[in-house]
Amino acid sequence: MTQKFRIEKDSMGEVKVPADALYQAQTQRAADNFAFSSHKMPTSFIQALAFIKQAAADTSAQLGLLEGDIANAIAEASQEIIEGKHLEQFPIDVYQTGSGTSSNMNANEVIATLASRSLQGDVNPNDHVNMGQSSNDVVPTAIQVSVALMAENKLLPALTHLSAALAVKQHELAKVVKTGRTHLMDAMPITFAQELGGWKYQIEHAKQAIESSLPAIKALAQGGTAVGTGINAEPRFADKFAINLSQSTKISFTSSENFFFNLSSQDAIVAFSGQLKTAAVAIMKISNDLRWMNSGPLAGLGEIELQALQPGSSIMPGKVNPVIPEAAAMAAAQVIGNDTTITVAGQSGNFQLNVMLPVIAHNVLESIELLANSSVALADKAIATFTVRQDNLDLALSKNPILVTALNPVIGYLKAADIAKKAYKEGLPILDVAERETDLSREELSKLLDPTTLTQGGIAG
Repeated sequence: MTQKFRIEKDSMGEVKVPADALYQAQTQRAADNFAFSSHKMPTSFIQALAFIKQAAADTSAQLGLLEGDIANAIAEASQEIIEGKHLEQFPIDVYQTGSGTSSNMNANEVIATLASRSLQGDVNPNDHVNMGQSSNDVVPTAIQVSVALMAENKLLPALTHLSAALAVKQHELAKVVKTGRTHLMDAMPITFAQELGGWKYQIEHAKQAIESSLPAIKALAQGGTAVGTGINAEPRFADKFAINLSQSTKISFTSSENFFFNLSSQDAIVAFSGQLKTAAVAIMKISNDLRWMNSGPLAGLGEIELQALQPGSSIMPGKVNPVIPEAAAMAAAQVIGNDTTITVAGQSGNFQLNVMLPVIAHNVLESIELLANSSVALADKAIATFTVRQDNLDLALSKNPILVTALNPVIGYLKAADIAKKAYKEGLPILDVAERETDLSREELSKLLDPTTLTQGGIAG
């Protein structure tokens, strides 16, 4: 079937556009120019653009700069995009002009077309939808708005959910004692509650750090226009815009104290991405610990058994793998890689404008999504559902020669080391060898070497 086209015009001349497309000439030029990947700008970024266009139209109308019926038509068209409609009309590659001008004009054109149809009049992408704005403040603002929305509505709740799941499991396994490990080698005993508590604190620490980086992101670039001076923007525009945007998004945004900072740098996003990386490191650590603890079931540690979710091998019947921790670890690796890209892109603020904005948007929003989804998956399909293999825990504890550490204050380090070596060599419980090699009674030794008591620290006795 032959595709039908129409002719659109912009400042460079005529261009063929698909007949049914809502976008116009500048979007088509960008679609033709940028065929670098299969990655399009994220949905959350597109919706943030729509929030911006809606708030800008409302603000311009309130300031008497835009006719009310045009402003209403722009706001209604923007709302349709916010609600998830027309997303197929945003075809531009992430790897485009570094300012993101193509994506800004894509939004301007789609909204202008929708508003024109609604109004049955001419709504212009530049003069009406882009009024009081520049791509140079819109795109940084869209990054900030989409990040704030995704963080507040998805990531922070997901981290809270994971922390809560860890708290429940921590309480459930409060009295279960296991062998601790340092350097992957047997160490003094700990409880599952202590181990899970360490994980929980990691997640809470990461969440608090993410929260602490959000205020800088909520101070918006909008109002700086082309270079940070605010040219072509009414002086009251920025503050009124922030108020209108706050009302529509239910997130408290403010106007930046320095537009030159927001346009020329992405330092706030770089800092935020660093906190995402810290959360990814925590997710990676937890995932790998789960994998080790689940290893086996016969030739590994076999301390826990993760929920069986799918067959693990196309050739080995009955094999089941720790698929959720594996997937979460891969997601964490991607977040760590994204942070490197964001760091490199963040230093590309040549004079008055950063020129790697689209790739920053793509990577930071992907990182938020990966961390949020990983946190929920770990909570629901790994932490909440694993069971403890008590027999393996007890066996390892009974033969753990490192328990002799508790005897150091009584018999000295060298004597304790000798007993540990003999217990390991002979494959005997440390209690039996210590009874043979010291003058202490079995009752005294049982008290000194009790694993549960040793999890409380201090000097046994």
